[in-house]
Formats: sequence, C-alpha cells, structure tokens
Amino acid sequence: MTDQPWRGDVVSLVDAFRSGERHPREEVAATLAAVEADELNAVCHVDGEAALAAAETADVSQPFGGVPLAVKELLAVAGWPDTEASVALADRVATADGIPVERLRRAGAIPTVQTTSSEFGGVNQTTTKLHGATRNPWRTDRTPGGSSGGSAAGVAGGLFALATASDGGGSIRIPAGFCGLVGLKPTFGRVPKGPQLGNLTSVEGCVSRSVRDTARWLDVTNGFDRRDPFSLPRVEGYEATLGDGIADLASLRVAIVPGLGSAVLAPETEEIVTAAAEELLSAMGATRVDIDLRLPKIMGAWGLTGAIGLRKELGDRWPACADDLTGMMRASIESAEKRIDLAAMVKAESRRQELNVAMAEMFDEVDVVLAATNPSTAFDAEGRLPSVFGGRESNAGNNGALTAPSNIYGNAAISLPAGNASDGLPVGLQVVGQHHTEQQLLDIGLLWERTRPWALTA
Repeated sequence: MTDQPWRGDVVSLVDAFRSGERHPREEVAATLAAVEADELNAVCHVDGEAALAAAETADVSQPFGGVPLAVKELLAVAGWPDTEASVALADRVATADGIPVERLRRAGAIPTVQTTSSEFGGVNQTTTKLHGATRNPWRTDRTPGGSSGGSAAGVAGGLFALATASDGGGSIRIPAGFCGLVGLKPTFGRVPKGPQLGNLTSVEGCVSRSVRDTARWLDVTNGFDRRDPFSLPRVEGYEATLGDGIADLASLRVAIVPGLGSAVLAPETEEIVTAAAEELLSAMGATRVDIDLRLPKIMGAWGLTGAIGLRKELGDRWPACADDLTGMMRASIESAEKRIDLAAMVKAESRRQELNVAMAEMFDEVDVVLAATNPSTAFDAEGRLPSVFGGRESNAGNNGALTAPSNIYGNAAISLPAGNASDGLPVGLQVVGQHHTEQQLLDIGLLWERTRPWALTA
C-alpha cells in the first residue's frame, strides 16, 4: 500500500485500478492524508467517510471508476456546503448534485473533497474571507489563479488527479495556465449546467494533467439535459478518436496573436508564447495567416453585467452582508447599483455585439488563433490584482482580457503548458478555436503533448 496520491494522469490511474496495481480505497485514503497535510489551502470541505465507503465497492470498469473527485465549490454536491465561497452564504447546503456531478458519479468517480474558488468566481485570484488564500504549488507565494484555483492547485500539487472547474471569463484556462495544466473551455452548452444555470457566459469543465484526461471527462459529462435549455446534443467518442484528426491539422489556417488584439503582455511571456506557438504551428504543418486583430475591450461590460447574478445570489441578505464580502465583490455590486440603468445596459449589449462581430470576422480569416493564456506568470497569492506586466502598464481588466472574449462569443478554447519562465512559473499557450471544435482542440493538444511533453505535477 502506498501513502502518496497518484502522480500520473487519471486514465493511467483507472488502468492501475483495473490491473490490480492499486485499489480505490488506497487512492482515497492517500488523497485524504495528502489534503490533511497540505499547505496549499486548495480544499475547503472533506467528505472522507462517505468517500472511503464508496471506494470499497467502486466499479473500476467505469470511465472514472474509483477515482477520488475534487469538486469546485461553485458546483453543487448534495449535502456539501453551497457557499459560492462567500461568508454571506456560509450557512447554505446543497440539496442536489449539479448535472456534471451526477454524470461523474454514474461514471464511477467518488466525490471526496471540495476545492476553493474565488468568491462567486469573480476574479482570477483565489483569496476569500471564508477560506483565505490558496497557493500555487510551483511557488507558494503566488496565486494558482481563479476562480478554479483550488482545483488547479490540487491537481498540479499532487493531491488528486481529477477536479472540476468552470469558466465564465477564463476560470478554467487562467489557473491551468498558471499551474502548468490542460484547461479546456468547451463550446457554450457542450456540458449542461443546472439545476441552477448561473452566469450565462460560464461553462463547466475540468483542469487536468493530460489531454486524454480532458477527453474522457468530456465524454462523460457532455450532452443535452432538459434542465439546461441551452445544452447541446451529445457527442460521442472524444477519447476513442483522440489523435485521429492530427493529419488533418495541416489544412488549418492559423494566426499567432500573443495578445489577442486586446491585452498587454509581459515581454518574457510574449517571447515564450510566440516561440511555443511557432513550434506548434510547425508540428501541425498548418498555414500561417497574419491578421490585424483588434478585439473590443469587453471586461468593463462583462464585470458590470456579471454583478446582476451576484446580487441575485445574495437576495435579501444585501446590503446587510456587505461587510462580509471581499472588497472587489462588494465594490462590484455597489458600482452596478449606481451605474446600471437602461443606458448602461444598452452600452453593454452594444459591446457584446461588437465583440461577437469581431470574433466572427476573425474566424472568417482563420480557423485557429494561438495566443497567451495570461498576461504574465502567476502574481501574488494575496493583495491587489496587478496592473503592471513585466514593466508594461495596463489595468486590472487586463487580467482576463485574453480569455473573456471566448466566453462572450461562446467558442471553444484550450490552455496548454508552453514552458516555464525565468521565475520558474508555468506559462500557458491558448489555442482559440471555433464553436464545436473540441475534438480539433484536443488533437492539437495531443500533438503538442507529444512534441513538448510537460511535467504532470509541480
């Protein structure tokens, strides 16, 4: 028996269960022990007794049979805290599983721990009044990003191999980039949400150590559910056909735009991303197309309208709960209360339409855009969001400017490890694809994984 959690990917862990090399109860026990000893602060709730009981009778023939599952605290698990990472909602308990959790359970995964998130998923730094600061396993003074910070820190830090994540403005891709993981934001509707739909730019997903792990996750969780009227019909065989389309990648038109026409990058990040993108393009054998990309600035409108859902969650607790909120979330609501009127909503809707037109025109010219995932490597785990990136000044809206356009437009995008900067921290390469191109993005990811293998954990 080993006392260390599995350091490989999820697919290899399931193979180890099936061969008898390892037993699910060993893995659950190792995960619980690692979480207990951990200093990353990646976990905010543990359901150890139930997980150990489920491990005894786990059906390892299932896709995730016997695998300890870490669930981001913004995704409901029946009987677990349902706090949205907020002191204001600390008394709430979920009464039902979210749809992805239902499907993961049926596929054999064992909900074991809940991972930390930024409050209401609002920023890309996982620090809250409820749980404190979550830390990046590559450098513990730095953030793992957000809002799926606990999931990314735990997977990269070796605590567990399977964790859910969600992405309303970059919250899968940003922490994946900061922590050296794979992070796929599927097409809007690919994975159903509910029973509560929440932010209508947000999608469910995972952060993983390998491309095939994400392919298997998508196989298990995708497909229409009538509780989510925006969900898409089921697609079969992401893992089974993984790699079959690599030869076809040569036919793609690809642009390399590190800043995605909207963000200010630290010079070293831009250099690493550009070199990785050129290497990937060469491996694909695809045609490079130079485009003059200028995406409208969307972060202000995205943040302003996002405050509507935040205010809805708080209900009649507001404004009495104002002091319970983190500063940015309180300021977001207070600003929205002052600024949101018909004129403001018209302006936000105009920005959304401008962004959609710009993205559509971009994809008229190219099939794929290669860009940075984040403007720089991971910043401090606590304190204000940065406004200077490698000596280049911007504003707080620069954090997320590379990722939010795909949330507004609804297209698929994936972050892949591009290498490490001089500070030792990972840099993410973002592959921005069109709607319904998850298989193509997974094939690109697999080709990159073969071309430039990455460390599975920090």
